[in-house]
Amino acid sequence: MTKIRLILFITSFWFFSCTHHPALFNNIGSPTLKNAINALIIDSGLDVNMSIKVTSLNSGEILYALNSKKRLMPASNNKLYTCAAALVNLGSDTIFETAIYQQGNNLILKGGGDPDFSLEQLDSLAQIISSQIESVDTLFVDESLMDTLHYGEGWMWDEGSWWYAAPISALSLNDNCVEFYFHPGKLGQPVQVSTTPVTNYIQIDNQSITVNDTVDFQKFKIERDWAGHTNKFNISGELMDFSTPDTLIRNIVNPPLFAGTVLKEMLAEKGTRIKIVSSRNGSKNAKILVSHKSYSLLQSALNLMNESDNLTAELLVKTMGISKEYPGNWNDGIKTVKTFLADSAGIDTSSIRIADGSGVSRYNLTSADHFIQLLTYMYTSQYKDDFLYVLPGGGFKGTLEDRLESTGSKIRAKTGGLSGVSCLSGYAFAPQYGPLAFSILMNGYIGSSKDYRKLQDDILEILVHD
Repeated sequence: MTKIRLILFITSFWFFSCTHHPALFNNIGSPTLKNAINALIIDSGLDVNMSIKVTSLNSGEILYALNSKKRLMPASNNKLYTCAAALVNLGSDTIFETAIYQQGNNLILKGGGDPDFSLEQLDSLAQIISSQIESVDTLFVDESLMDTLHYGEGWMWDEGSWWYAAPISALSLNDNCVEFYFHPGKLGQPVQVSTTPVTNYIQIDNQSITVNDTVDFQKFKIERDWAGHTNKFNISGELMDFSTPDTLIRNIVNPPLFAGTVLKEMLAEKGTRIKIVSSRNGSKNAKILVSHKSYSLLQSALNLMNESDNLTAELLVKTMGISKEYPGNWNDGIKTVKTFLADSAGIDTSSIRIADGSGVSRYNLTSADHFIQLLTYMYTSQYKDDFLYVLPGGGFKGTLEDRLESTGSKIRAKTGGLSGVSCLSGYAFAPQYGPLAFSILMNGYIGSSKDYRKLQDDILEILVHD
């Protein structure tokens, strides 16, 4: 009897050890792809929540699916929803206008929601104004096209001074950031730091030091006093004396006052004096002096998707929320996005949660199924060419620059990453299977995303392999 039990135990052990994980064993798809992708997942040894789906855009056939209805955090894959909705609701030719008005001896700098308004463009406006006006009592800054809520729902309170968490405003300048250029100083002296723009809007406390050894080395840091909600930047740590020049980008507090202060300083350099900068809403009874019109929304969308620019995503959402009754806001903008997803892409929006446009919020929840519905609609719609144009390609400039280089134009996709989150969704143009829509969402790991991104890339390599 004991011998029989032993034989049964050995047989059972052999059977289960050689059997695929049940969740993988029971998933659906083309046998060839299912076996190949399942083997990749098993061999990777990665323990993570996944929602994956691959479908043929020609036939609609599901070629692979694993937990495809499972809702996970999409991170910047959320920008697929935002970008598609903006192309459909606003149009690829939409422009954003930033204007300067005059009212008495005052000027009004009014934001138009331009996500790409630059220092050079502001300086061009300043040049025109300085040729007409010698002095100004007050320069008012006006962000009333949108509400004054600068941070999205579900954004982490300690995102801090990083560029990707810059505040959102209808009057935004230079991505609401300052660039810090730094290089070694003399040995034992502070690291040399300069900024763009050069402005009194920020304060700098430089406690860094240039060194020539790594004993008790302290990492060089530039951090804004984000907890105190100020524009004081603390520079600390050490830099080796042989280090090459480098750049760090940090965000600021209160974008409209930042833009107004920089304009005041630009005008002062050109001979126009301004007494004070202040905030106000509206430009009623004021005459427009000069304005800057942006490039088309299509170019903003290209930056949105290739650089994964969060500011652009949120400004597009708020622009879609503008109405006669209310300024642009997240609630109404997200309603517009969800209406598009329901009416056009056929997505049951009661089964997803969208909290912002960029995916910074950890309140967002969606599935591979949902992204496949969107990708399928956009591919079969009149917006196909514009949507494909703005998506990063494998090995191209942007978020896929260092990934999928061998696939070239066969992959057009959006990345997404937060701590513990790595996603990739888009299109694969496969010689064997034709055009495909795919979505790979991964949540719940600790540490680096490197192995998870490799698994995603390996899956796509299988799809587009000749």
